[in-house]
Amino acid sequence: MQSIAAQITFVLLLVLVLCFVWVLRRTAIPTPLEKLTTGAYKLRSRLFVLALLSGCVITGFTLMPWPHDAQATQVTRHIDIKARQWAWELSDQTARVGEVIEFRVSSEDVNHGFALYDEQQHMLAQIQAMPGFVNKVRHRFTAPGVYKVLCLEYCGVAHHGMVADIQVLPAP
Repeated sequence: MQSIAAQITFVLLLVLVLCFVWVLRRTAIPTPLEKLTTGAYKLRSRLFVLALLSGCVITGFTLMPWPHDAQATQVTRHIDIKARQWAWELSDQTARVGEVIEFRVSSEDVNHGFALYDEQQHMLAQIQAMPGFVNKVRHRFTAPGVYKVLCLEYCGVAHHGMVADIQVLPAP
């Protein structure tokens, strides 16, 4: 589903860029008043092209560290997670380094935000936990330690205490 969304976004961005190029080309023919300020219009056109190219390069570089592990296609095992105010219920709280875990996340009451954090509090994966739906996110653990599961969406007065641990053991 995410690849389809990415492809649709790319196509729509391409259409937007083509619209900008079309407008830029149409404004390339100066009117009599514009002939007096030709240098300014050339500078404006060049700055627009520079800004457009810079935006494309910046977008490309920020998307390069794609957050989804391309090799995480072979799921080693599943962990079912149910969210409810104000707790996480995990079918298993242990994993091993190198395992590709598919977290199947759902909610029993309201929306919650499932987020997996490493020991340095860097977010590794996140997905929405919604009542009536099972959303899936995959993650490959690369280091042993205690990983935290936190709720990203305010779900009530004890939201701050909605924490669970996953113990990741070294590879056998």
